[in-house]
Amino acid sequence: MVEWVMTEIMHNPPIMKKVQEELSGIVGMNNFVEESHMPKLLYLDAVVKETFRLHPSLPLLVPRCSSQSCVVGGYSIPKGTRVFLNVWAIQRDPNFWDNPSEFRPERFLGDDNKWDYTGNNFQYLPFGSGRRICAGIPLAEKMVMYVLASLLHSFNWHLPEGEELDLSEKFGIVIKKETPLIAIPTQRSSDLNFYA
Repeated sequence: MVEWVMTEIMHNPPIMKKVQEELSGIVGMNNFVEESHMPKLLYLDAVVKETFRLHPSLPLLVPRCSSQSCVVGGYSIPKGTRVFLNVWAIQRDPNFWDNPSEFRPERFLGDDNKWDYTGNNFQYLPFGSGRRICAGIPLAEKMVMYVLASLLHSFNWHLPEGEELDLSEKFGIVIKKETPLIAIPTQRSSDLNFYA
């Protein structure tokens, strides 16, 4: 997921700048990112959520089997039918999302945790829902935020000379980038002891 976030913000430099400004304001330019900073990094959190929306780790959730016959959305599901949820399509559905292909973290700001990872909002299911929701949500959420905050606070990032950013996906059990991201860091802090 870190690779996808880095790809999206390198593709949208004003977003990277806004994340880095948030980090500088909350962490302080020559200070290290700490766990206590994480709840205050609202824009970075929105960037991560938007990335999970566009590039869910699992495009199809673990299959479910109907315990009884039912009708869902006008479709008849017989008892014993194996059902897959296409999270990738749900999270890009224009009936629920304005400009669904556009990377716009602001859509996750201000709704008082309407868009959390618990699976209660069925338009946003990056970790699934119900009894089979991903058990690693707390670890994934904290680690992705911490790693990204540290990388973006410490360095500016750019592509190698002459390279273009590739946003194409490689579908499989998990969604990966078709071409791995190669990014070059340059220091942000003027204090070289920060990097020692």
